[in-house]
Amino acid sequence: MRMLSAAAVVVLLTVPAYAQTPNINLMPEFQSKSPEEKEADAIKDKAYRESLKKIPDAKASSDPWGTVRSTDTPKAAAAPKKSKTGSNNQ
Repeated sequence: MRMLSAAAVVVLLTVPAYAQTPNINLMPEFQSKSPEEKEADAIKDKAYRESLKKIPDAKASSDPWGTVRSTDTPKAAAAPKKSKTGSNNQ
């Protein structure tokens, strides 16, 4: 009788844990689609490619400060090193 009650306790404790495990497909490459699903995917893919062709090419930069800034970068002069005490003894 003890053995039966111990087995019942073990079963009752493992059932909630088993119910919490997610249903994960570990082999997605073996997932099969019906011919209707494949045809619907092909239509969606074709529509997506056609929509990409409708996007116009990018124009010149829309930088409002582009004409104000110079194209060459100024070279910064090397700043002298200062120690933490403020003296220039090295």
